[in-house]
Amino acid sequence: MKKKIIITLLALGIPALLLASGHGEGSGHYEAITGRSSDFVPRIFNFLIFAGLLYYLIAEPVRNFFSARKEKIASQLKEIERRLQEAKEARKAAEQALAESEKKAKEILEDAQKEASLLTERYQELGERELEALERQYRERMEVEERKMQRETIVSLLDENIQSDDIPLSGTQVIETLAKKVA
Repeated sequence: MKKKIIITLLALGIPALLLASGHGEGSGHYEAITGRSSDFVPRIFNFLIFAGLLYYLIAEPVRNFFSARKEKIASQLKEIERRLQEAKEARKAAEQALAESEKKAKEILEDAQKEASLLTERYQELGERELEALERQYRERMEVEERKMQRETIVSLLDENIQSDDIPLSGTQVIETLAKKVA
């Protein structure tokens, strides 16, 4: 690559140096040598040779550079498009997951509300049953205590009022005595 650059610079530089050193000669000298007053046609011929050499030396590296650059840009563009597509797919998946999560959250909330109402009803019913059972036990205990108290009262009354020498008591006397004690 460096050799081609050096050759190109020499191909451009040497003719420029040779043509630039005219040593003050006028146009008469050219006309005397070539027989023409203008050097337009040889200059065009030289330019075409120069352009051909330049094309020969530079065309392939320039073509390779631009084709490599084009391929690199195309591969970068494909990579960007691939990433963009992946991002779109990930976004769709995330949106679907979000929608499903919202749906599940609503279902869970509804289920929790239903369960809470069922538990409330159940515990309320259990509380009412327990309260009824406690009231029943209270009433039964009160009845048992009442009977116990009556027995104790009757036993104490009989123990105080009836002695072994008072056995010939009549039924009416016992009832009157009990009535007095109870009242």
